[in-house]
Amino acid sequence: MAETEQLGLTFAAPARKIYPVRELVAAVRTQLERAFTDVYVEGEMSNYRSGESGHIYFTLKDGFAQLKVVLWRSQARLLRFRPENGMQVIVRGRITVYDERGDLQVQAEFVEPKGAGNLQLAFEQLKAKLAAEGLFESGRKRPIPALPRRIGIVTSSRGAALRDILNILQRRHQTVSVLIYPAQVQGETAASEVAAGVRYLNRSGRVEVIIVARGGGSFEDLFPFNDEGLARTLSASKVPVISAVGHETDFTICDFVADRRAATPSEAAEIVIATKQELGDKLEVLHKRLARAAQYRLLLAHNALSRLAQHAAFARMRDSTARRQQQIDDKLYRLVQAQAANIARMRRQMEQIDSRLRHQDIRIRMGEVRRELNAREAGLSTATLNYMVRHRNQVVRLHEGLGRSMETIVLRRRSGWSGLDRSLQALSPKAILSRGYALVFDEKGAVVKTASQLTPGDRVRTELSRGRFDSEVQRVEAEPTASYTPRFKRE
Repeated sequence: MAETEQLGLTFAAPARKIYPVRELVAAVRTQLERAFTDVYVEGEMSNYRSGESGHIYFTLKDGFAQLKVVLWRSQARLLRFRPENGMQVIVRGRITVYDERGDLQVQAEFVEPKGAGNLQLAFEQLKAKLAAEGLFESGRKRPIPALPRRIGIVTSSRGAALRDILNILQRRHQTVSVLIYPAQVQGETAASEVAAGVRYLNRSGRVEVIIVARGGGSFEDLFPFNDEGLARTLSASKVPVISAVGHETDFTICDFVADRRAATPSEAAEIVIATKQELGDKLEVLHKRLARAAQYRLLLAHNALSRLAQHAAFARMRDSTARRQQQIDDKLYRLVQAQAANIARMRRQMEQIDSRLRHQDIRIRMGEVRRELNAREAGLSTATLNYMVRHRNQVVRLHEGLGRSMETIVLRRRSGWSGLDRSLQALSPKAILSRGYALVFDEKGAVVKTASQLTPGDRVRTELSRGRFDSEVQRVEAEPTASYTPRFKRE
């Protein structure tokens, strides 16, 4: 060490400490990290970029200074919102120095938006994104079946929400079946487990509606139901989904994407199935409406029929029907008389034939032959015997000819009777009635041929082709004098 004397004093020259850059930067970094281990920094985010490694880099700045920030991949995964340039944020971390450039930076552990909370901002960003894609549109949502036979439920197997749903379903409709998929409804794995339950129930094909349920809780507790992956799973579900998450004032992304939102799990159970009483009330209302509509239509038809019945064409039709009935009665009487005459004539012919047969009875002829044989035995001549043989052959021929004549007569008479029977059937009143006509009788049983035979209040009986009915005369109209030929429009 050199020594210098001045004014009688002796001084030692100071020794210099020369730092390598790396060592000095490391020393400064160490001092900074010890002094600023946990700081909060507020500023505007700029120069945001995400590295291939998953780390996030950006700069915090205000009007006077700027500070670089790095957020490692393990912490970036926990962000609930999407960082953007220009966003005011609060960063929590420790101050350090990046050795290679000597930059002062914050090694962040937590980033949150200023003003709005982290989760609330993430909720609003995801809501805006899915709304822009049309996942909230009412047109894509499917109706909930009125009486599903089997209901799928995705919720915690130990939660109060499941007990509430089962109690209501048991009380409102005992025959419904329930398929439960147990899933975590809180924590980091909740969203993935609920989404897996919805996909499983879709693949099973055993349920007609799915309820995604969770009881009440804080915004943070309900945040798994704001997951984008879960929202897209509900949107892709082939089975209608009811979202019943939290209480009435709680809203999640699942509520907007699902086909129906229920304020509580209990309300979801009430929505998914109707009580027997409600169904009975609806059926009663429909029955009354149907009865009133039927009565109204019958009244209209009755009024229309009454107007048509008063038309002159029907009076002429009744008169024409009566005249034809008279003709039928006359022809039927003549037919009966002719048939009786034919039967009498045939009876006389049969008596004549019978008389002739009695004269040609083979037994009589055989008796004569027997007597001739006896006479031969008594010594009759050959001429006598020949005569007897000739008569015997003649009797046989007559008998055969008589049989053929009788068969021909019977066939001819049977053909004549068949023709008469067909004519009788064609003129039968029943055949005419089957074509839409009717016979009207008064209280004494006489056929009513004109309207003048009746007065209002009379009871009449109408004979149809099949059946009859009684009615009371309300109004009688005289036969119109003018001739009118109605024209009916064929529908």
